[in-house]
Amino acid sequence: MVRVTETQTTETSRSPEFRLVQVALGGLRQELFHDAFAYRPLPRMDVNRARFLPERIRVYAGLLPHAIVAFCAFVVFLIGYDRVNDAFGPAAFVFAWVSPAIVLVTLIRPVFAFWASLASTPFLAFLGGYWGGWPWTENSFAAHLVVLTVVAARTGPRTAGWMWVGTAGYALFAEMFLGAGYGSDSVPMLFVAALALLAVTVIQVRRQATRDVTAQQTVTAQEISKRTVLEERTTIARELHDVVAHHMSVVAIQAEAAPYRVENPPPELEQAFLTIRENAVAALTELRRILGVVRAEDYEAPDAPQPTLGDLDALVANVREAGLDVEKTVTGAVRELPQGVELSAYRIVQEALSNVLRHAPGAAAKVEVSYVLGGLGLRIANAPARGLVKPSPGAGHGITGMRERVTMLGGEMTAEATEDGGYEVTAFVPVSREEQQA
Repeated sequence: MVRVTETQTTETSRSPEFRLVQVALGGLRQELFHDAFAYRPLPRMDVNRARFLPERIRVYAGLLPHAIVAFCAFVVFLIGYDRVNDAFGPAAFVFAWVSPAIVLVTLIRPVFAFWASLASTPFLAFLGGYWGGWPWTENSFAAHLVVLTVVAARTGPRTAGWMWVGTAGYALFAEMFLGAGYGSDSVPMLFVAALALLAVTVIQVRRQATRDVTAQQTVTAQEISKRTVLEERTTIARELHDVVAHHMSVVAIQAEAAPYRVENPPPELEQAFLTIRENAVAALTELRRILGVVRAEDYEAPDAPQPTLGDLDALVANVREAGLDVEKTVTGAVRELPQGVELSAYRIVQEALSNVLRHAPGAAAKVEVSYVLGGLGLRIANAPARGLVKPSPGAGHGITGMRERVTMLGGEMTAEATEDGGYEVTAFVPVSREEQQA
């Protein structure tokens, strides 16, 4: 017979209601008792968006929240002074100045100002001889509302809720035990305080939601940009894999056939060609192993060779059939360039013309290919869109892909709008003499 003993700790034996109350009291202690006397000066307001203001005024614009609190303290002082304007002495001085001083304390010790506002109300009512709206005099009523609003704006929604609960508990205690038999302004105080705290909380929640959405959009935009770059690099790697693999295969075949083209080749020559072939095959295997991982599962290498600048005429003719008026100009001494350069140049022109078709339908385009001494220059420009056809939005990957190709070849590229409302893409790809001879 097996006995099963169930043990319960103190934490697990407590009811859910008890744990809920414990969590609530813990939140109250954290918000209103923990570091209640902490020094927390009100920071300056961010004035980066207020660039329309003159420089001299913008320096002091950050103190606008401080000025608003000071103005509220002045209004509270006027309310108290109006009540004791015919009285003199220490009692009148304290009655007039305590409430505005507590409002000013919210600038440096917000939570302490809340407790000071509650604690001062019965003394101010006694000093002012005010029993009609116990425990709130006119100035302490206004001061406490200002304190609740400022502290809630400086802390958060949870603190605002606990301050309202604390005010309600204090009002009930003061009405039942300290001012029995007198009238009370507790209900109007709690109602107006609830409206003020609700407004502050709604504004805070809205601002926080806006910041969260902005942060999420920024992260999403960065992720999209990174993914776009990776996709374009993957495409480039696939194409270059086909180009390099073709050349390495040719090297391996020629190295294997070369000894048979020489009558009685010396053993050293046969060994040299054998070494060349083995290195070419090893390099080809390693290239396929490394770059093969970037291929999609359904990717198939093209049967035809990768396009070059010699195929631009066919590309231009194809684009013209799609309705785009294209003018092609070639300057400089036309010569054969490395196949990677020719492939990238062809893809840049292809993508630029595709962007013209999408974003500027009906516009004329110019393609300029310049063979210069140090490399190859490209310029694709188009006029503003015209006609009734609306531009179609793209994915925004075209410019990124072109820039990746140019950067990979060590070149420079610009893509910007022109003064007449069109668009222009320029690129320069350096090509050394050694690369041209190879």
